[in-house]
Amino acid sequence: MRILLLGLLALSLSACSLLYRLPTRQGNVIDQRDLAKLQVGMTRDQVKYVMGTPVAGNPFRDDRWDYFGYYKSPRGDVTTRTISLYFDNANRLAKMDGIEQASAGKVDELAKPDLNFVKSEEKKDAAEAVRGPRPPDDGGEQTPTPQGAP
Repeated sequence: MRILLLGLLALSLSACSLLYRLPTRQGNVIDQRDLAKLQVGMTRDQVKYVMGTPVAGNPFRDDRWDYFGYYKSPRGDVTTRTISLYFDNANRLAKMDGIEQASAGKVDELAKPDLNFVKSEEKKDAAEAVRGPRPPDDGGEQTPTPQGAP
């Protein structure tokens, strides 16, 4: 009886580690594709359109916007990223810090593509493969040929 009770107790305690933990994402969702769109000289409105509203605004320094991204995977791996954008007196983007791609040795969870986007791209590629290669476009108009002509 004791062996059965100990076995049941060990089984119930081991089940605690089998619980699924949700990924935690806080701050801005920082995507490398959005960062690639940023260019020096863009207006504040253009930057806000591309990146969204910054998480941290400094009331003492209006020329700097900070974007913070935090991601904790279900396995406990934590990834953080900070992007600082500086504006000049004409409200144009003058300097960017933290834009460079993460190192190749560490996977940047914040820059992973969306699963739905990847699936839609795979469907497009499969549809193009079924259609076959497109004929080269010579830039001219195409005229229909009669059915009996070669």
